[in-house]
Amino acid sequence: MIDPRFVFLGAALSMVGTLSYALLTFRGAVKPNRLSWFLWAAASLTGFGAQLDDGVGLPAVLTFSMGAGPAVVFLASFANRSSYWRLSFADLLCGAASVVALAIWLAWDDPQTAVIFAVLGDLAAAIPTFRKAWSAPGTENPLVFGLVAVNGIITLLTITVWEPAVWAFPVYATSLGVGLCLIIVVRQRITRSAAALPDAS
Repeated sequence: MIDPRFVFLGAALSMVGTLSYALLTFRGAVKPNRLSWFLWAAASLTGFGAQLDDGVGLPAVLTFSMGAGPAVVFLASFANRSSYWRLSFADLLCGAASVVALAIWLAWDDPQTAVIFAVLGDLAAAIPTFRKAWSAPGTENPLVFGLVAVNGIITLLTITVWEPAVWAFPVYATSLGVGLCLIIVVRQRITRSAAALPDAS
């Protein structure tokens, strides 16, 4: 295990990633799915509140950073009318599932269970961005998600008490970050390779 204070380094790296993504959003270089980023902020900040109730300690810093960063990106998407991804019906269904998970947290007086439902809500909110990263990788940037994964790994290395309220968000953050980063990088390379092929017609 490493010094628990390293969580601040992980959170700082994650915030650097989301702030750079917010700047790219402002410039129209990426197009965030507003639903995902809004619900990521809501779910993570909800989980952060639950962790505070359960006395999780420094690992909660990761959860806070996963809420504060997306909130900035969500706000940045309103600065440029062309810098957001239009929602589909499937996106709205995922958003509804995320809201249900958050509502369960509000009604459930158990911090351990609350954090699990907050993670499930966050995951449901991520599905629209997974779909967009696959179908339109050029509208995304892998850096922000790679740094989220680094944040998760650093936090996992600081944990000494292995309870769900402590480890659920770091494990989820690592998986989310690695998954989205890989999809974006691989799909962007495939798209560029396909565009470079000579036209058979």
